[in-house]
Amino acid sequence: MSESLVVCDVAEDLVEKLRKFRFRKETNNAAIIMKIDKDKRLVVLDEELEGISPDELKDELPERQPRFIVYSYKYQHDDGRVSYPLCFIFSSPVGCKPEQQMMYAGSKNKLVQTAELTKQWELSFKECYLMEKKPSATYRAEGKK
Repeated sequence: MSESLVVCDVAEDLVEKLRKFRFRKETNNAAIIMKIDKDKRLVVLDEELEGISPDELKDELPERQPRFIVYSYKYQHDDGRVSYPLCFIFSSPVGCKPEQQMMYAGSKNKLVQTAELTKQWELSFKECYLMEKKPSATYRAEGKK
């Protein structure tokens, strides 16, 4: 398994930001978007967003560059309980340079471990295309634990 492969480390300031984000008290949807600084070989903060819907988040992502996203959103359970799950999303659109795709894929497991995340989704071109064509449809992505 590629868990032992670490192409890029996670920037120390990002590790602290992810820790704070994980225990945030706010109840609005929020996201941390991360990118790889290929010169430093580090996963770094790209953007922080508050009060953002999944559709707005999709619009914020670059069309031809991979990104890592940690997304917190309000979830209403059938029994009335409310929770705020934290999800990790790896977006790798079609058209990315192979070098970029390998750097991101080789850094993903280290980032997930560092941020202590349990819910992961990987979005391919197919899912992004479906979200564009049928925005009201349920988003399908492979959930991993």
